[in-house]
Amino acid sequence: MSTHANWRKSSYSGEGDGNECVEVANSPTHVAVRDSKAPSYGTLTVPTGAFAAFVDGIKGVEGKL
Repeated sequence: MSTHANWRKSSYSGEGDGNECVEVANSPTHVAVRDSKAPSYGTLTVPTGAFAAFVDGIKGVEGKL
């Protein structure tokens, strides 16, 4: 998964600090994450199921803050 044509930023990205965000790209089996400020530094690639569990965990914590 070395190239991704579908990199996208969070819908929370906007003006100002929103420009400093992560981007994600996915394939049927993996999700890649990179720093939007420095995309050439590399990516973290994880199985789709693991990324989904991570996002679900964040959503659970978000309601408790």
